[in-house]
Amino acid sequence: MASTTAITTRRSPTEAIIAALRQVSPLQDMRDEDYRWLAEHGTERFAPPGGLLFREGDPVTAMTILLRGEVQVQRQNTGPMAFFIARSGQITGVLPFSRMKTYGGDGRTIGDGWALDIAKEDFPAMLAAIPSMAQRCVTVLLSRVREVTRLEQQAEKLNAIGKLAGNLSHELNNPASAAQRAARTLLGELRHYGDQKYQLGSMCLNEEQRARYGEWVGKARASVPVGGIADAQAAADALEQSDREDAITRWLDAHSVSDAWQVASTLAETNISVELLDELAAFANADVLPVAIRSFASALRAERMTEAVLDSTARIFDLIRAIKDYSYMDQAAVQDVDLAAALDNTLTMLNSRMNGITVERCYEPEMPCINAYGSELNQVFTVLIENALDAMEGSGTLRLKVARSGEMAVVEVWDSGHGIAPELNSRIFEPFFTTKAVGDGLGLGLDTAQRIVARHRGFITMESKPGATCFQVRLPLELTEAY
Repeated sequence: MASTTAITTRRSPTEAIIAALRQVSPLQDMRDEDYRWLAEHGTERFAPPGGLLFREGDPVTAMTILLRGEVQVQRQNTGPMAFFIARSGQITGVLPFSRMKTYGGDGRTIGDGWALDIAKEDFPAMLAAIPSMAQRCVTVLLSRVREVTRLEQQAEKLNAIGKLAGNLSHELNNPASAAQRAARTLLGELRHYGDQKYQLGSMCLNEEQRARYGEWVGKARASVPVGGIADAQAAADALEQSDREDAITRWLDAHSVSDAWQVASTLAETNISVELLDELAAFANADVLPVAIRSFASALRAERMTEAVLDSTARIFDLIRAIKDYSYMDQAAVQDVDLAAALDNTLTMLNSRMNGITVERCYEPEMPCINAYGSELNQVFTVLIENALDAMEGSGTLRLKVARSGEMAVVEVWDSGHGIAPELNSRIFEPFFTTKAVGDGLGLGLDTAQRIVARHRGFITMESKPGATCFQVRLPLELTEAY
């Protein structure tokens, strides 16, 4: 334990130390001489509240038995959340049979601290004098590994949830903002359209004029592609549309139509020609023509805004459906999983990271569903696709493959990134091992993926070279073979 100016040492009465040792859970029911050996061979340490007992990376030189107080251990790259708390009555530090070399975080006392250190060099003598310490220390070691692993896995899940929430927030924001803008503009446009229709109606058109105007409107609407105004605008050549807008503007100016720039912009988004406008001018007099044109253009704008609202809300509902499918919400634990759909749902969740990425899909037609824990498999696909995106650093090709091989389903995730160094191939599935920068990953993603795949009686392999890295997942098709 690293000493600081706040840490003091003194010798308490042996009986007082023995009394405190009897309260330590892992040391319950030892012989009196066993307690005495620890009391006589240990070194006491006392610390005030907030005292720094050790620093991250300091060498570990002793097994520490906490007799009073708590020690909060915090990693420097995990923010304010403590990843481990050692409480009074627990054993921490290095243990016999442990491979621990350095402290994993900064340790500070909570309340007054009193600890008893047993130096590493005294471990052989301790095990010889107290044979039961071997089993006791192994039990403590296993419990500590489970606790740290659980906390690290929780942090990894929170990190994954945070990424997913960020992706969904980005994806939902775009259609929601578009729908809001269109709805806000639509309100004013409907009022304007109502005014134009009122003016047109007040002109008291005769029956023939009304009939011919109705025919013209029908012909004009026929020039709007079936896909809608928005699709027509997207498909139109920009230069051609600009030329058509200039021609319509000149026509409108020649016929004394006010707000010609606004009307021309709307009409140019369709396939309405100047010749069709001439047909309207042939039967509408100088008073009726401007109002009729503005009324028709206002109707088109209102329809375009309505289409924007419909498209945006449909996108939101698609995202919600994808979220439900991705999480298998309201479904049983084991489902029939469509692997191609599962990959596509995962891509939807990660869509905000797909800019600059070309996605190639190679899904075997009529691929059967497999029986599996759907939400868990999606965790696997999320890990593999996120790692692929990280490797490509914003540009490249992501290739997804789903195929059948005998009684196994095969899923492959390829990326064109920089690849994985050959000397790391044997370590990438190790818990807590990561090739990412400090703070970018905990090294549990591939370990979690491997455990989930193993739970399904499948296996996961990797092949990598610069420009072509492939993670392959093989899963049994049948439930009887998977569980």
